[in-house]
Amino acid sequence: MKLNPHELKDVIDVTLEHYNQRAEDFWEGTKGHDVSQNIGALLQYIEGEKPFALLDFGCGPGRDLKTFAELGHVAIGLEGSAKFAAMAREQGYEVWEQDFLRLNLPSDRFDGVFANASLFHVPGQELPRVLRELRATLKPGGVLFSSNPRGNNEEGWNKGRYGAYHDLETWRGFLRRAGLTELTHYYRPEGLPREQQPWLATVWRKPRSIR
Repeated sequence: MKLNPHELKDVIDVTLEHYNQRAEDFWEGTKGHDVSQNIGALLQYIEGEKPFALLDFGCGPGRDLKTFAELGHVAIGLEGSAKFAAMAREQGYEVWEQDFLRLNLPSDRFDGVFANASLFHVPGQELPRVLRELRATLKPGGVLFSSNPRGNNEEGWNKGRYGAYHDLETWRGFLRRAGLTELTHYYRPEGLPREQQPWLATVWRKPRSIR
């Protein structure tokens, strides 16, 4: 069923309020998470000279912005939650406060976009547009990383947040139609049986030229 404009507004407003109300608890619960595999998956495919210009899409309180800075890169956060954005700025990071359905991104700006546990909040009907906007903000040859909780292509409300849970083939279809080329994919946490790997990670490249 297609969501109407009022329902789409609720998707954003209610989900962001969920995070705003739990910002401190979320930070305490996630600041120690090891996502080095995901960060490495993005950086290994970026071509050119360091430092890289990176967009942390859904940066939260700034955990991964800190890692990118320590690695010598220039990372900007994008975050819809006002409390998360403030927490990241308090640590000295630049954060653009934008919700995922109303993006205002510069063209050809970033070597890489890091969308770790964020794009699954975008309803499927809006995802093609959002992916095209992320593609446009990448430099030619730039790289998009995404990691999302996987599922059987269902979407809806889950404990106060809206989420869309795609399988690999459906996710591939969205990204390919957005004009991106797959580089690799894997499931997380690594080293476990597939049924114990709820996260799907994929890496994509923006073509250097349009034929």
